[in-house]
Amino acid sequence: MKISNTIHSAFSLFFLLSLSAHLIQAETVEVAGYSFSSPSNWVSSVPTSKMRKAQFKVPGEKEKEAEVAFFYFGGGGAGGVKANVDRWMSQFEEAKGIEIKNTTIGDTPVTYAQAHGTFLSGRAFGPKTPQENFALLAAIIEGKNGSIFIKMTGPKETVESQLSVLKKMVLDSLDK
Repeated sequence: MKISNTIHSAFSLFFLLSLSAHLIQAETVEVAGYSFSSPSNWVSSVPTSKMRKAQFKVPGEKEKEAEVAFFYFGGGGAGGVKANVDRWMSQFEEAKGIEIKNTTIGDTPVTYAQAHGTFLSGRAFGPKTPQENFALLAAIIEGKNGSIFIKMTGPKETVESQLSVLKKMVLDSLDK
């Protein structure tokens, strides 16, 4: 009887570990000819609009989760880098800590944008909800088939904790 319980416990533990490993595996997102492996703590969710190619929730401390959305509008779609960065910054009552950094990974230009403050959450032409102490972290990848926009918004501490994580995901996707 004791051996049977031990075997059952070992099997249950193996099953739970296998299930856990499956749940924390990165999800691969294909956008405009590029493959992005999401960080293991990002949780895939159903995109809230047809403009979004993929969407994730990023857990934070004290249930302060952020949201990440991938956008792709085709070659020349959605305006240039500057137009998008300007539009994102205007989503704050008064953007603070604005940082714009340009780099190239392989042959691909990438622009990273950051800001924080009171974020005006809501659809483009709809009502806005002020979200205090929020931040934005974004990457614009000027890919061979058009720009890919990755935009994270949420509580400042959660978003800022993901800076190196987002940059690593972009680097791993482009540095092939």
